[in-house]
Amino acid sequence: MFSYRHAFHAGSHADILKHLVMIHLLEYLQEKPGALTIVDTHAGAGIYSLIDGFATVSKEADQGIYRLAQFAKNNSVSPGIENYLACIHSENTADEITIYPGSPFILARLLRSHDRLKLFELHPKEIDILRHNINQLKQTKQIDVYAEDSFTRLKGLMPPPSRRGLVLIDPSYEDKQDYRYLENTIEEALHRFATGCFAIWYPCLSRRESASLPDHIKKIATTHKRSWLQVELRVENAPKDRRLQASGMFIINPPWTLEKQLAESMPILVRALGQDGGAGFVLKSFEA
Repeated sequence: MFSYRHAFHAGSHADILKHLVMIHLLEYLQEKPGALTIVDTHAGAGIYSLIDGFATVSKEADQGIYRLAQFAKNNSVSPGIENYLACIHSENTADEITIYPGSPFILARLLRSHDRLKLFELHPKEIDILRHNINQLKQTKQIDVYAEDSFTRLKGLMPPPSRRGLVLIDPSYEDKQDYRYLENTIEEALHRFATGCFAIWYPCLSRRESASLPDHIKKIATTHKRSWLQVELRVENAPKDRRLQASGMFIINPPWTLEKQLAESMPILVRALGQDGGAGFVLKSFEA
């Protein structure tokens, strides 16, 4: 859906959850010396201004990264949250956050010299901005940018040459077909690369496709005899409000360290970002 621009949601509570998990996954996988291939299936523009443009329309960062950063100034937070905030502050000057790095920039900054990053984006305007932004990075030669449909292209990249990889799948879900495409993509990817780490972001919405997605992914992972972890963050419970109030991450083949890190971090995120008594989190896992 070409109406979707991630800049509207940069620095939101959903970004915080997604990037907190993503950073931990990447750094765990980098503890082994072998090269990694990292794939971001819906890359967006890569990095966003929070003081002009689309982000100032939605102002989702006000209840997201700004709120968490302020909380961290006055309260102790988990090592995982500290690590995440360090990645955000590294793109900004002094103590002010005016820039929010999306997944492509966070991943690019963390690449080792022998890792590769593959970015997909279909939006005709976003892809040009993404290419421009990536070309400013010193890691640009390690990064491939594709103006292609990642759902159809991903299976051709599996397994990566080193057979070590992290795949971040985070469509907008504005097109209801994204749910079906995602499930088919995961099924195909696991057939080709059963040991890969797959991290799927999803919104928690009332629509049928959204509510059933985690169970569908669980069934796929279980059929392939893969371990999984599910985490959700809800910042409020206002049924009549159309804003996104909760989102989740579903990880197939998660590292054993992730659940412990999230058990420490999620209660803090609820305290920092919760807007009413309905705020809370879900943390489930299955060991194959």
